[in-house]
Amino acid sequence: MTASCVCGRVKLKASGSPIISATCYCNDCQNGAAQIEALPHAPAVRDPDGGSSYILYRKDRFECTDGAELLRSFKLKETSPTNRVAATCCNSALFMNFDRGPHWVSVYRSRCHGELPPLRARIFTRSRPEGAVPADDVPNYKSFPPSFIIKMIASRIAMALGR
Repeated sequence: MTASCVCGRVKLKASGSPIISATCYCNDCQNGAAQIEALPHAPAVRDPDGGSSYILYRKDRFECTDGAELLRSFKLKETSPTNRVAATCCNSALFMNFDRGPHWVSVYRSRCHGELPPLRARIFTRSRPEGAVPADDVPNYKSFPPSFIIKMIASRIAMALGR
């Protein structure tokens, strides 16, 4: 999978199968998207229904191949372990990662190219914007579904085993 910012100066690459493709409606994803969307000429981060769509990859299978010097992290709070990363050249949101802890990177689906994996779930729909009704083409969950957690654990084990 490849991804890039709108102007193409920053390029990302992920190898192997993604962990999952999902849309998140949690307050942090909504607020983080709004923070980046407020930058000058920034493209939309959120989907029309207010969710942020991601494709999750293991950290060991993800890299910035061009333009790493143009990346800037945004935090909701100074102490937040979550970073939403955008390209400073065109203010495109590219991915979300963590200072510590989780073993994955969440790449914004709208920045990805080629044949994308199908969306598998919408999570934290209890926090979706008022009046927004998610489509029913995939399961909608009020929080993390057990299947999502199982996929995350399985990917961590595979990563630890070098598979």
